[in-house]
Amino acid sequence: MPNGRCSSAGSDASVGEPSGDQPCTSVFARAWAKAVVGTSYLPMTHAQLETLLQRLTDLLAEALRAEPLDLRVGHRVADELVASHVASAEALGRTVEVIQLRLIRDLDLVADDVEDRMARLLGAVATGYARALRDRTLDEQESIRRAAMTARAQAEQALRASEARFRHQATHDPLTELPNRTLFAERLAAAVDGSGDGRCRVGLCFLDLDRFKRVNDSFGHQIGDRALVAAARRLRQAVEPHLVARLGGDGFVVLVERSTGTGDVVAVAEAALAALSEPVVVDGHDVTVTASVGVVERRIAGTSPDDLMRAAGSTLHWAKSAGGAGWALYDAERDSREQARQELSAAIPAGLERGEFFLDYQPLTSLHDGSLLGVEALVRWRHPRLGVLSPDRFISLAEETGLIVQLGGWVLAEACREAVGWVGGSGRPPYVSVNLAVRQIRRPGLVQEIQALLRRTGLSPNRLQLEITESAMMTTSEEPVRALRALADLGIRIAIDDFGTGYSNLAYLRNLPVTELKVAGEFVRGLRTPQAHADERILASLVSLAHALDLTVTAEGVETGGQADRLRAIGCDAGQGWHFGRPASPDQILARIR
Repeated sequence: MPNGRCSSAGSDASVGEPSGDQPCTSVFARAWAKAVVGTSYLPMTHAQLETLLQRLTDLLAEALRAEPLDLRVGHRVADELVASHVASAEALGRTVEVIQLRLIRDLDLVADDVEDRMARLLGAVATGYARALRDRTLDEQESIRRAAMTARAQAEQALRASEARFRHQATHDPLTELPNRTLFAERLAAAVDGSGDGRCRVGLCFLDLDRFKRVNDSFGHQIGDRALVAAARRLRQAVEPHLVARLGGDGFVVLVERSTGTGDVVAVAEAALAALSEPVVVDGHDVTVTASVGVVERRIAGTSPDDLMRAAGSTLHWAKSAGGAGWALYDAERDSREQARQELSAAIPAGLERGEFFLDYQPLTSLHDGSLLGVEALVRWRHPRLGVLSPDRFISLAEETGLIVQLGGWVLAEACREAVGWVGGSGRPPYVSVNLAVRQIRRPGLVQEIQALLRRTGLSPNRLQLEITESAMMTTSEEPVRALRALADLGIRIAIDDFGTGYSNLAYLRNLPVTELKVAGEFVRGLRTPQAHADERILASLVSLAHALDLTVTAEGVETGGQADRLRAIGCDAGQGWHFGRPASPDQILARIR
């Protein structure tokens, strides 16, 4: 193809040589830049764009002049345009338009087939442009896909790390870093339920630090927490590889999986106690920590996590009750007895509401003339499943749980109500004697309650006797004694029950509002044999000293006439026991009075 010539105003130039100071390609490049500017985001200055387009213009011009026509130049121009971000459909349209309208004219290219060559070159540019855009789109999509995969992998990794962190926080104690109750429950359930062999065994050591509250009170909670952390570290090291968990407060538990017998779990308990036996040094303070451990070990078959934990808790209570700093082994029979006691204790309030309790009365008989002086109220429980229960089956339970206040209040009210009707005999109506528990005596408002009860029932105060245990009287608090004095001032009789088995002394009793001593049956029992001179002398001394203090004496547990005769001989005032009458119903007492 012959060289074209670049036109200049007013003159001609030879073929292939531009005319004037500015190359012809620069003129076209400026026009091209003006056409495409604003069609795409271009990360370059306008001058840089013109430089790029001038170089591409040179390539196009050389291609149009060359023989044969190399269409790859069009592809190259398109690639560079797209690579330089001149990559929109509008930019392509304007590029094709400006090349088609101006390139031949501005470069003064003359040839018979120049139009055809231009068309083919523009086709190559358009084709290359489309291919470059497609390739760039695919590359961008691949980059986005890879970035998305990387981001997803990073997010999944971060999520797993976050889940692991949250899982650790949810399953570990923040203070000691030991597993907490949640993780322990999971491991225990897996140990019990995950084994297909029911012959496998499992064990627990339920551990509680003894009197740890004293550490916090003495040194402060900060030192207490550090001592707890040190104790937890020692415990974990001592029983590895067994799982140690903190259940809260100062309670821990050790899981012994695949136990071969009780000895395995006992050895773990002893190792734990040994690890805690040495004082913990915290900020220069020697903090002594001891522990109680409940040990339970059994076959997996027939048990459950709840059964194991309940059994371990009961056993820990036994270890605590024994004084602490030791371990106790689970005893199924003992546990069964205690469960029955707890069930019985829980049934007391409902039994009172349903009217299952009733009173029998045992005579208090004069040893001088055999007259009926009074009766002692004895509570019974007509249990719907167990039958009639005597006081020794439930009174101690009521005292332990505090229900004795409610139960004792009912006994006192019922005894006063029934005693009002015991009149009509030729002699003086008997008084009714009612036991008061320690909790009742220390209850505020006791005097007012009894005054209201006497007014409501109409019972004369001198017909009510309150029996108090020695332990209730031997108190350092003045309030119970003050209440008893107020009751005595009303005319109510005050008696010491089971005298001689506690810590009372007659010198102390002279300052108390007591009217009667009830001598414990242990002393009276010895009077069955003629050789029981020691018991007889003790009783004689008690009676003599009591009379010196203007107190009357009633002997409990009198079962034979011989005992009654010997008591009468030493001057005892009254007797109570099967010799004088077994506990009887109110109707039978009334019949005896009449």
